[in-house]
Amino acid sequence: MFNSLSDRLTATFKNLRGKGRLTEADVDATVREIRRALLDADVAVPVVREFTGRVRERALGAEVSGALNPSQQIVKIVNEELVEILGGETRRIRLAKTGPTIIMLAGLQGAGKTTLAGKLSKWLKSQGHSPMLVACDLQRPNAVNQLQVVGQRAGVPVFAPHPGATSMELEHPAGDPVAVARAGVEEARQKLHDVVIVDTAGRLGVDAEMMEQARQIRRAIVPNEVLFVIDSMIGQDAVNTALAFDEGVNFTGIVLSKLDGDARGGAALSVASVTGKPVMFASTGEGVDDFELFHPDRMASRILDMGDVLTLIEQAEKSWDKDEAARMAKKFADQEDFTLDDFLAQMQQIRNMGSMKKMLMMMPGAQNIRQQLEQFDEREIDRVEAIVRSMTPHERVAPKIINGSRRARIAKGSGMHVSDVNGLLERFAQAQKMMKKMAAGGGMPGMPGMPGMGGGAGARKGARNAPKKKAKSGNPAKAAQELRDAEARRASAGKSLPTGAAFGQQGADFDPSQLNLPKGFDKFLGGSK
Repeated sequence: MFNSLSDRLTATFKNLRGKGRLTEADVDATVREIRRALLDADVAVPVVREFTGRVRERALGAEVSGALNPSQQIVKIVNEELVEILGGETRRIRLAKTGPTIIMLAGLQGAGKTTLAGKLSKWLKSQGHSPMLVACDLQRPNAVNQLQVVGQRAGVPVFAPHPGATSMELEHPAGDPVAVARAGVEEARQKLHDVVIVDTAGRLGVDAEMMEQARQIRRAIVPNEVLFVIDSMIGQDAVNTALAFDEGVNFTGIVLSKLDGDARGGAALSVASVTGKPVMFASTGEGVDDFELFHPDRMASRILDMGDVLTLIEQAEKSWDKDEAARMAKKFADQEDFTLDDFLAQMQQIRNMGSMKKMLMMMPGAQNIRQQLEQFDEREIDRVEAIVRSMTPHERVAPKIINGSRRARIAKGSGMHVSDVNGLLERFAQAQKMMKKMAAGGGMPGMPGMPGMGGGAGARKGARNAPKKKAKSGNPAKAAQELRDAEARRASAGKSLPTGAAFGQQGADFDPSQLNLPKGFDKFLGGSK
């Protein structure tokens, strides 16, 4: 969603690179570009004015003028201010001390409240809670039925004593949503559910009747949290809608839905700042599991193309099979051969983590290869699995026996081309070599004898082939000059290395070939086959 904003900000910071000192004109030009980027992203004008004012004030202060790298200090300031307007700190649900924790959802119709109720319940269930959904939207056609379907997918019970309106019945149905909400809380208390999520009705626009019904439900159940669900693609109108709901129901937190859309995303940067209420959760896809706790600092890092490695690690820990990881670690330690069965198991582990595109976009500098990532086909893992499963058990253990006729048979059995089988075997051979080198203690490929990776055969071989060091001169003056020359060579070598994406300094001129990726990696990212 923030691709356009991220591109504009990264390009702006690129212009500052290499400047040892920033003049007031440089700061003004940078702030002007930031202002344009935020306005293009549909951020509310008052928020933009306040944000750029703080950035300019800090950029002209001592913290930039006295910095060793002023351009990175500017990016640090922008990052901190982004975190501030997104809410500052991660805000979690306040649980009730006694009885069930009551969470009420409010928002416009179409914002995704009902779907989000199921996602939130599934997330709470994964946190060890026992949630229950209450269907209080009795006026939107089939809203109750939709909540029941969503609850079934999430594995959470739904309290729905009234069917609500049907597609043929657009008038108010028999049933009082306030009474249903009150009865739902009592039902949860009797059946020992520790969390109750109340789904309320919405409208196409803010009106008095809608707000009055929401206020009555709030007074009846006295919720611990009132979450305002807002469509992230709503644009400039997000601020007015949020202010109206804050005045009507006094919500305690914000949930951003449809954060995976292609809109400009200004709502996410505006609502928290204008209302003073924190963004607590974000819906990032259509699946029940596409839901996450909102971390302002991590979102700011994503916007500045600094990546979100912490979220990536959390997803890996949640979905990774610990027994499989232990088995692979033992195999690695025992220097056993890496087989196609192991390769398939690793691919399946990666698939369990979710969308490959989403995971790769969380890496620092991902914006520079976004076009390649967008072309990546998620079904590539399915194709790999089909090819490997078309092999015999012996072929998976000893792929060197796979000759031309066997490749043709495997291609036919998997519904693929022989070239696809050849490509997979080539990638597997590279992975197998890498595993052997690491197991032998030679470090990563291209980095023999890497510190911390042991001193095995690869390291010893690299040491034998390395040029011998020149003996230090016995003349103190000459020895000092040699030392200075060596330090100068090391400094120049360090400058030639590709810069990382930390603080968004990589810029549009970044060349992925600098990373020395394995042959065929562009194909793996969705390139030409």
